[in-house]
Amino acid sequence: MTVKALVVGLGAIGQRHARNLRQLLGDELELSAMRSRTGGVVVGDDLTASMGRPDADCDGGVFTDLEEALDQRPDLVLVCNPTSMHLPVARAAVDAGAAVFIEKPLSNNMEGVDELVRLVEDRDAVVAVGCQLRFHPALKQLHRLLQAQALGRLVAAFVEEGEHLLSYHPYEDYRCSYAARHELGGGVVLTQIHELDYIHWLFGLPRRLFAAGGQLGRLDIDVEDTATALLAYEVEGGTLGVHLHLDYLQDPPRRRCRVVGDAGTVSVDLRAPRLTMSDTDGALVLNEKFEGFERAQMFRDEMEYFVASARRELPVTVDVRHAADTLRIALAIRQSFETGSVQEMGSVQEMQ
Repeated sequence: MTVKALVVGLGAIGQRHARNLRQLLGDELELSAMRSRTGGVVVGDDLTASMGRPDADCDGGVFTDLEEALDQRPDLVLVCNPTSMHLPVARAAVDAGAAVFIEKPLSNNMEGVDELVRLVEDRDAVVAVGCQLRFHPALKQLHRLLQAQALGRLVAAFVEEGEHLLSYHPYEDYRCSYAARHELGGGVVLTQIHELDYIHWLFGLPRRLFAAGGQLGRLDIDVEDTATALLAYEVEGGTLGVHLHLDYLQDPPRRRCRVVGDAGTVSVDLRAPRLTMSDTDGALVLNEKFEGFERAQMFRDEMEYFVASARRELPVTVDVRHAADTLRIALAIRQSFETGSVQEMGSVQEMQ
């Protein structure tokens, strides 16, 4: 049975998802693309670029008009264009009856987001938002430990992601990338929303937050390169603080988290990758190194899971309602460091 897929945007991430779909479905896949430009370069999983046609594998055609592309009735639509352009494509794809995968973040502001959530839920459509860290083996293990309350009562959590922007896409001028440009939805808070997604996954929606940040480095960009936030959760006995730091400036890069409870501490290095757990005496209880882990495997697992979700075999990993609330947290962080004020998040119900 042929599966028709449309990839909207053939930058590095669009190319990666297209390759993974082809690897997963083989000759069953009829792949088409919608692009706003011709040419470009082929970007591999290791982010090295080579001359070639990014759309060379598009046996279903290459389009410049969305309506024409959707007239081909794709089963799957992958929204991989710049962040600020996601929502119109996603809405049109849902209207066309496709299962939709939206590359993170959902959007760069809340305009139209709630309407998309209602549309998806009213249609019972399959719409997933791409956050591949959900498939990281160390984070999956951390989630299991927290679900089992292995750390007892939580005391604090610390999440850090820092990587120099010049390392993101070494094949292009960093100043031209979506991550560096306000009008395309760039900035470290939205570009690295992965950390906020898994904080939301592990701990839920914060009650309030306070943040500091801005353009603290010397990059030639018009968006924030640094953000540090304290997210507050009301728990039994008081308020749990989750500390978050993101930046475009660190070299070598770091991607870590640590969760402290009254029965032990878990530390995760996502780049190593490694997870350790110690008890309150400092004795090592767990030491998992995840030998053979490859970053590319998260993207392959993510796409395999999405295809299974499109077939109604599995629930969506990151649904639009969760992604919308994660986006609210991200935008509240920006609002806080721009105004110097505490942002009250309220409950999920109050925010809808």
